[in-house]
Amino acid sequence: MEIHGGKMNLGILQKARVMFYMVTPNETQFEHTSDVPEYVQQATPLFIGMVLLEFFLSWAKNGKISVRINDGITSLSAGVMSRLLDVFVRSLEIYFYIYVWDKFRLCELPWDSAWTWWLSFVGVDFGYYWVHRMSHEVNILWSAHQAHHSSEDYNLTTALRQSLMQKWFSWIFYLPMALFIPPSVFAVHIQFNLLYQFWIHTEYINKLGPLELILNTPSHHRVHHGRNPYCIDTNYGGTLIIWDRIFGTFAAESDKVMYGLTHPINTFEPFAVQFQHLLYIWNTFWSAPGFYNKLSILFKGPGWGPGKPRLGLPEEIPKITGEEKPYDPGMTGFLQIYAVVHFILMLDIYEDMFVIENTLSELALVFRIFYILLTLTALGFFMDQRASAPFLEAIRCSIFLILHNLDLLKPFTDPVGYAVQIFFFVSAALWGMEGIARVISWKTKQQ
Repeated sequence: MEIHGGKMNLGILQKARVMFYMVTPNETQFEHTSDVPEYVQQATPLFIGMVLLEFFLSWAKNGKISVRINDGITSLSAGVMSRLLDVFVRSLEIYFYIYVWDKFRLCELPWDSAWTWWLSFVGVDFGYYWVHRMSHEVNILWSAHQAHHSSEDYNLTTALRQSLMQKWFSWIFYLPMALFIPPSVFAVHIQFNLLYQFWIHTEYINKLGPLELILNTPSHHRVHHGRNPYCIDTNYGGTLIIWDRIFGTFAAESDKVMYGLTHPINTFEPFAVQFQHLLYIWNTFWSAPGFYNKLSILFKGPGWGPGKPRLGLPEEIPKITGEEKPYDPGMTGFLQIYAVVHFILMLDIYEDMFVIENTLSELALVFRIFYILLTLTALGFFMDQRASAPFLEAIRCSIFLILHNLDLLKPFTDPVGYAVQIFFFVSAALWGMEGIARVISWKTKQQ
């Protein structure tokens, strides 16, 4: 490992061990939160490598990759969106934790004690269980978390389909720890708990024997992502599954799991993925009669309705017939390649933004975020096969050329820079002509 700027840069083996919580207290103890490595950020190459490994395993086994391009890009898009505001607002969980620690702590456990480390491990996982459970059982919180469950596939890209809104309330559940556990210890475990949950989003690992009794595993988490009636509201654990066993929310994997929401959203457009349930709550809130019903819509379960129990009626959960097909409007091979190439180019700009964010003006950050969101939206329109997709894509490519020439995006060095500009110019021209042709064809049919 190396030290740069006061923080460790992890070696490849340590990054791999961190992904599975296979670390010791001695090597992950820090006196100050400023010394705690950005474990999640440094794990990005491992995310990519494990996704590619899953691709290879699925191709070797089935002759095709496990990820549909449209669904995979949508999951990755949600992960991108969930981190964008981090350039302005760092972890709210850490911020509020430090505030409570500074103002209200009752005692100060030693930061370099193995007992403190293990207590924090248990405390963070216990807090996560309740964050997760309430995110399923409280409708207004579910409006954020549902984005993570909206994929009808289950693979490692699904782990990255994160909510844009959940970070704004999850910090509340960890505040009791701030009364006695130092922030630097908490800052380590809040990252490890998240990283551990990445590898369990796969169908390529079967049951793990006795470990199934204690740890959250791919088998347990497959159940959690299922929309079969037996899967609903189960297996909320992060690293440990013992909380589900204690509080009666555990279910073992049995029937083949069908993934996704009980009422699929049928879109790949990223803003719809994030906010569609919030819009549904808004509409039902204002149409509900009486103050009590309005509050119930917000704070009871997503399946609640007047006269029903808090979490709704189990018999109203749609039955699984085995004939269900995931939403897939279809994309030509050309469009799939085009979408992947533009997503990779956007991802390069996105990663560069985090690397050099301290040197960028607020205006440059705003324009980069705007361009990233515009790219994700345009790709979502293509994947949904919307009629307006060519026009939006022509506008997006034109905006890229403007921002790139104003040095407001990552400057691609020549000769790559020339090639990229030509690529975007040709894309803008072709999609603009395609959009015009569609309008002419539509007007001709109307006549």
